Amino acid sequence: MTARPLLFIGAGGLAREVIAAVRLLPELWNPIGALDDSTALHGTLIDGVPVLGGLDQIDQHPDAAVVACIANARRPLSRLSLVSRLDLPEQRWATIVHPAAVTSGATLGCGTVLLAGVVITTPLSVGRHVVAMPHVLITHDDVVSDGVTFAGRASLGGSVHVGESAYLGQGAMVREGVKIGSGAVVGMGAVVLRDVPAGETWAGVPARPLRGESA
Repeated sequence: MTARPLLFIGAGGLAREVIAAVRLLPELWNPIGALDDSTALHGTLIDGVPVLGGLDQIDQHPDAAVVACIANARRPLSRLSLVSRLDLPEQRWATIVHPAAVTSGATLGCGTVLLAGVVITTPLSVGRHVVAMPHVLITHDDVVSDGVTFAGRASLGGSVHVGESAYLGQGAMVREGVKIGSGAVVGMGAVVLRDVPAGETWAGVPARPLRGESA
């Protein structure tokens, strides 16, 4: 089996995490470079992977798979906006599963990344372009929509619904049956006991909406 060439979109911290995971899967992926619109990064290396240029260079690598390595919190461009901008066929998007992740037969959407220690406890569907950082826990009957980002050790009780492009901070915990709205941000260490409306930022124990503050 020949490893498929792989491009990383974005050359920041998340790309470094994904590069480390990919290097444990040499039979599947051959990292050939990163693309980033920051001209200061062009010609540099990110953990040994060359930054080849801006996103406009993607057409020069038609045979390469692609993975979007940007997070969603406090960024003007969400991961799904980036995916829409690139307008690639789904088969171009790589799904990356660290060998130390447990998926329990889950169905993973294209472009999704699960890093070390992620545990999905029962078969369920995870959306497209989801990122789960180390030691995230997803449990029975959860619904994870497209573009969701889980920071390390975030955990969901059963039957939680997480809307499109939501962001759950490091160590956040969500009670069974709660809904996290699309584009919502849950702060690090928050304990979410009730529904979080779309686009709002909640933090604290128990979690409450923030007004003009950072999570």
